[in-house]
Amino acid sequence: MSNKHELKVWPQYFRPLWKGTKNFEVRRNDRNYQVGDMLVLLEWDVVKDEWTGSGICKRVTYILDEPAFVKEGYIIMGLDEWAPKEGAEQ
Repeated sequence: MSNKHELKVWPQYFRPLWKGTKNFEVRRNDRNYQVGDMLVLLEWDVVKDEWTGSGICKRVTYILDEPAFVKEGYIIMGLDEWAPKEGAEQ
């Protein structure tokens, strides 16, 4: 069973996600992220301290947490377009 995580994303990181040129996300692993999880990435305006109203859903396809490559406590998640698995709850 996959989990759903709603996350704030600053505009300079959100735009490449929206365009499809950024297919990964670096995060503190404080939510026990797993392959198959849904990330609801919501654009957050840090200057105005408010949501912009833009968002996108992505599926976690890969997790890199090897200490030789990633700071302790953090992970790099490979992302793909959200497409629910057939027969799975949404």
